[in-house]
Amino acid sequence: MKRRVSIFGVTGSIGQNTLDLLRRDPTAYHVVALSGGRNITQLAKDAREFSPEVVITAFENLLPELKVAMAGSGVSVQAGAEAIGRAAERPADWIMSCIVGVAGLKPSLNAVRQGTTLALANKESLVAAGPILMKESRRHGATILPVDSEHSAVFQALIGEDISNVERIIITASGGAFRDWPQADLVKATPAQAQTHPNWSMGQRITIDSASMFNKGMELIETKEFFGVHEAQIETIIHPESLIHAMVGFQDGGMMAHVGPPDMRHAISFALHYPMRHPLDVARLDFTKIGQFQFYAADEARYPALRLAREVMRQGNLWGAAFNAAKEVALDRFISGDIGFLDMAILVEKALHSMDRAGLLSTAPRDLPDVLLADQATRERARTIDV
Repeated sequence: MKRRVSIFGVTGSIGQNTLDLLRRDPTAYHVVALSGGRNITQLAKDAREFSPEVVITAFENLLPELKVAMAGSGVSVQAGAEAIGRAAERPADWIMSCIVGVAGLKPSLNAVRQGTTLALANKESLVAAGPILMKESRRHGATILPVDSEHSAVFQALIGEDISNVERIIITASGGAFRDWPQADLVKATPAQAQTHPNWSMGQRITIDSASMFNKGMELIETKEFFGVHEAQIETIIHPESLIHAMVGFQDGGMMAHVGPPDMRHAISFALHYPMRHPLDVARLDFTKIGQFQFYAADEARYPALRLAREVMRQGNLWGAAFNAAKEVALDRFISGDIGFLDMAILVEKALHSMDRAGLLSTAPRDLPDVLLADQATRERARTIDV
């Protein structure tokens, strides 16, 4: 019997790598739903190849274009956030959530509410709504498998281990485009310079987030929410080679490190075939050619996003939702040229403290509307903050 799979965010790098794995065993899968954003050409191409039950663009104004591209295919064509949410309710054995942004929250929640396996690459699901998502997952007997390379590495290192024996979790960071820049030069950094990653091929926004380390700050929060550890147990270090994705240290002093090439297909394949490991033709490491692994401290003075992420973890409640929202607005303003590279962290900190002084972050989110209200309120403030 074919496994029923859905992919939300299929036109991005994670979605495209997921399709690459499905192609390798085309008789094993039935694609239920595919969703994408503005890249209608790619979305239609993928839908025609995999013949899902439904294909959805997130943008309602692009529905006519998608309908033309899918004419005669027999695939149901839909558009909008509500359509994506409904598609995530369609029965599936495995659902990939790799939409970027808070738009991924509802599909992630709908996936776990049907008690299925959720392969999670949408950072916002855990950063903004981690307690809600994990509670709903437990309630409905769903399985969540992390797809970020770092969290997949931690998950794999913990197989067969008791989380109570974990002393520390170390998340590695490449350092992004500016890891070798003098700090004084960062004030002049441009969006074009920030979106060139030394190790990974990713989209514009996540690559800039890597340069600012906001991406790593999000991952620290994800680690706390997914694995249920204390903020003080989570560390991050700069590892330029990006070959050790994470390390787990135990109370007896022993450590487990997950080592592998910087290829997202490994983490995706692990989630797709879990609990089994499946043959995969990614590059094999030759340690004699690597020679050495390098590690450097992640200076929170140089990378204030890490300091802010730790404050978010300590505060809890709706701070994660506000952090993500402010970060996204700061990134928009940097890309548009409205603020500088270093101004992004200043803006996020001001937005968080403004929301906190107004008493808007002090309660635990009860449901998705609480998260979305905090998200919207933070965005409104962040758009007008002077830095």
